[in-house]
Amino acid sequence: MDIGLLAAFAGGTLALLSPCAALLMPAFFASTIGSGPRLLLHGAVFYVGLLTVLVPVGVGAGALGTLFVTHRQAIVLVASLVLVVLGAAQALGFGFDPARLLPAGADLHAQAASKTGLVKTVLLGAASGIAGFCAGPILGAVLTLAAARGDTLAAGVMLAVYGAGMVLPLLLIAALWQRLGARGRRFLRGRSFTVLGRELHTTSVVTGLLIVGVGVLFWTTNGLVGAPELVPLDAQAWLQENTAILANPILDILAVVLIAGIVLVLWARRRRTHARADAQAGEHRAEQS
Repeated sequence: MDIGLLAAFAGGTLALLSPCAALLMPAFFASTIGSGPRLLLHGAVFYVGLLTVLVPVGVGAGALGTLFVTHRQAIVLVASLVLVVLGAAQALGFGFDPARLLPAGADLHAQAASKTGLVKTVLLGAASGIAGFCAGPILGAVLTLAAARGDTLAAGVMLAVYGAGMVLPLLLIAALWQRLGARGRRFLRGRSFTVLGRELHTTSVVTGLLIVGVGVLFWTTNGLVGAPELVPLDAQAWLQENTAILANPILDILAVVLIAGIVLVLWARRRRTHARADAQAGEHRAEQS
């Protein structure tokens, strides 16, 4: 597994939990959408909104990196320094709003507020991908890693993974919102504390230290080239060998049929639930009359 992709995924999760807007999206999804298939649908649409903004920005960063691909040592040095600076800024509570750097980026939240349904969700996704003063250094760090790859496709994939790091925890937290309770939500939000007269936040400090750590690792491993594999090569070869059977058209058809069956079952259950609720409501009205 690529350490850069893992860092991008973690960055997305930490951006979701950043103190400027900690748990706002999960709270919104939990209160207005609920759980079940509807939550999954809106989560997928939210991710589409993220991708429409993040992937082009990532591809642009990758394209910029390709201009300097012949100067790898300079790229590694500059990227490492940028990561350390961004990490320090994040830990100390400094930040910037990337939305102000993009055309009409600052207007996405206003547009989302005026919409409803899936349109609102996709616009919220687009806005959440680039907005947030606290999350600015995190996105900047991921873009730095993407640019250092010098590959437009790999950079776009990295930003898509960053978006996935936001969406998957969002859906999980929204689905468990009621079970978390006030104590669980306070834990996820983190807490503020003061050091030498400056107010810091636990989430920002942890995020900043991780970014600094990635910067140091980036320098010591020559741009992650010498970084150890998180999954041993022997294990990767075994997984590839044993999953080759999945590359079979018959299994593809069975998978599609299975997914379609699951969707139909969920749809039928929902119709029965609504029919039962309508019947109970009718009986209640009849009793009152």
